[in-house]
Amino acid sequence: MKNILVPIDFSDYANNALYIAANIAKLKNAKIHLLHTLGIGNSLLPKEDINIALYSKQAENKLNEFISDKPFLKDLELSYIIKKQLVYKEINATAKEVNADLIVMGSHGSDGIEEILIGSNTQKAVRYADVPLMVVKGKMEGFEIHNAVFACDFELENVKSYENAVNFFKLLDIKLNLVYINTPESFKSTPELNKTLNEFFRNVDADYKMSSEVVKIFNDYDIENGIMTYCKDIDASFIGIPTHGRKGLSHFFSGSIGENLVNHSALPVVTFKI
Repeated sequence: MKNILVPIDFSDYANNALYIAANIAKLKNAKIHLLHTLGIGNSLLPKEDINIALYSKQAENKLNEFISDKPFLKDLELSYIIKKQLVYKEINATAKEVNADLIVMGSHGSDGIEEILIGSNTQKAVRYADVPLMVVKGKMEGFEIHNAVFACDFELENVKSYENAVNFFKLLDIKLNLVYINTPESFKSTPELNKTLNEFFRNVDADYKMSSEVVKIFNDYDIENGIMTYCKDIDASFIGIPTHGRKGLSHFFSGSIGENLVNHSALPVVTFKI
């Protein structure tokens, strides 16, 4: 892992994301690229009184102020990237420009209408991201990297996201735990699960093949609670989940389960594109 992209809006949530990114960067000797958008819409760009150079310089000064009181950034290599406006697919484009291995974004943990609005913003970024995108919410002081969980239904459409998750967490040198949440609503018998898992691992690349026995079958009343309970049981540091790109989260997270997981999990959630 060599490059990490962190969108910065100078909020506490961006600070939380930057803290996690710094921890990972120190572990892997990676460079952090700070991305800030000026928020200037297309309708304003043609006007003569919009001085992009001035706005950019002000943003750069603010970025300097933002990182100046953060000892966790000491000795890390940083770069600034300033864009005119926030376009969610531009985050992905910038990630490609800097050859980012990871995008780390801060997000609120909210309820009600605020959750719908904020969730849609995070979801837009997730949908466009071709590289793993990590969503961080609360303060993470004292955060330690132990192990990670990747949760999915192990249908064949998730093979690529599984392989990406294996690659990603291998880069971090941490153990990846695989889990299937078996619920009353979508219950599968042991023979059905064995068939699903065996078929799944027959279709992964040789470098990623595992025995179906390594997948933990965790029973709970709903998927979201099952994932978070299992993560707590094994003291996980991250949750990994598959996404459909522009189609959103995998159907394994039917309805709002995936969005709720991203919004409510105390752990950072990493999404991997199918």
